[in-house]
Amino acid sequence: MKLPILLDFPDRFETERLLVRSPQPGDGRAVYEAIVASLEDLKPWLGFAYNEQSEEQSEANLREAHAKFMQREDLRLLIFHKETQEFIGSSGLHNANWNIPKFEIGYWIDSRHAGKGYMTEAVQGIAAFAFDMLKAKRVEIRCDRLNARSRAVAERAGFELEGTLRNNNLSTDGQELRDQLVFSKIRADKA
Repeated sequence: MKLPILLDFPDRFETERLLVRSPQPGDGRAVYEAIVASLEDLKPWLGFAYNEQSEEQSEANLREAHAKFMQREDLRLLIFHKETQEFIGSSGLHNANWNIPKFEIGYWIDSRHAGKGYMTEAVQGIAAFAFDMLKAKRVEIRCDRLNARSRAVAERAGFELEGTLRNNNLSTDGQELRDQLVFSKIRADKA
């Protein structure tokens, strides 16, 4: 297999309403503002929402994500509205196993854009990107059993529930064990 860093593929693509692309220097402010506006919705599910936020930290994090994208270590993707250029949310292809290849899609949305189908559209586009451009054989989505919105995105995007990993994670506040749902799509499902 070719070394992942030598794989050439686009760093952006479009869906009907969205531009999905790798993080770029200068994206920190938009992401920071979305995190701040969405903290209460993010805290139950994402540990980073408990950390003190600053625009500078967000910018540094996105520059690191840009470098990891270029090295093919982690493929974080940012989601923007095509017409307004507004930042919608963050996603990506994580936990890559390039030998198979397989990936895990993670995502969060700016609360101000929730409920409009943007994340489902983005996840469908990211899965298609994984299968078409990266030749993925498997794409997963994992979420807390109690995260109804995340589960709904996976189901609407056509992912199949494979099972529940019982007591697999701690809650983001570290107070209790949580079950994790595993959804997947394989290349045969894409046809």
